Amino acid sequence: MNNSAVNKLRAREVMPTEDGSYTLRIPGVEETYHSKHGAEQESMHVFIENGLKCFNGPISILEVGMGTGLNVVLTAIHARYPIQYCALEPFPIEDDVIQQWIECQKHSNDFFKAIHASSFDSWIALGSLNFTKCQQGLMSWTTSDRFDLIYFDAFGPSVEPSLWESEVMQKCFDLLHPGGIWVSYCAKGAVRRNLQSAGFAVKRLPGPPGKREMLFAQKPA
Repeated sequence: MNNSAVNKLRAREVMPTEDGSYTLRIPGVEETYHSKHGAEQESMHVFIENGLKCFNGPISILEVGMGTGLNVVLTAIHARYPIQYCALEPFPIEDDVIQQWIECQKHSNDFFKAIHASSFDSWIALGSLNFTKCQQGLMSWTTSDRFDLIYFDAFGPSVEPSLWESEVMQKCFDLLHPGGIWVSYCAKGAVRRNLQSAGFAVKRLPGPPGKREMLFAQKPA
């Protein structure tokens, strides 16, 4: 990503969404971190209902694009078993912006504060979560770990198409245990085909409010 694109992604402002929760807007590219139709509704539908709740025991989660930390907190709230949670975020939100966003939240401010105050590459406890974050993009990040579930919550293909290309989906496939699940709000045909080319079995599921569909992909067991 060039410097001009990076600078645009660093310009962020807090905005309300239709379900009463809040997101961040990026004026330079007219992109939001969550759905304007409902930030929390989207995260709950895509990542919790169609991701986390597919499992009935301890799991490991990789989040691609931590952003505000909303998915982390909702996972901590709804976790029924211990979870190892690793979040990748190459463009951390500035302290003053995240503080404004946290002040708007109805959920535990302590969780949000802990997420954003924690050091990169260190582990902290968040309820049932053992949590860490890394200031790297997926393709530059290396690990020997494998995961049960990937929350793919990167900027959309219209903003950063390179994040959705075939080699990215192949790396996601390789990072999952057999039977592992990948979920995203995105339902574009090109992304679905890239997932299938990587080896995933892919389904289109009903999307959250404001979106007709989402994608659910599973690595063969």
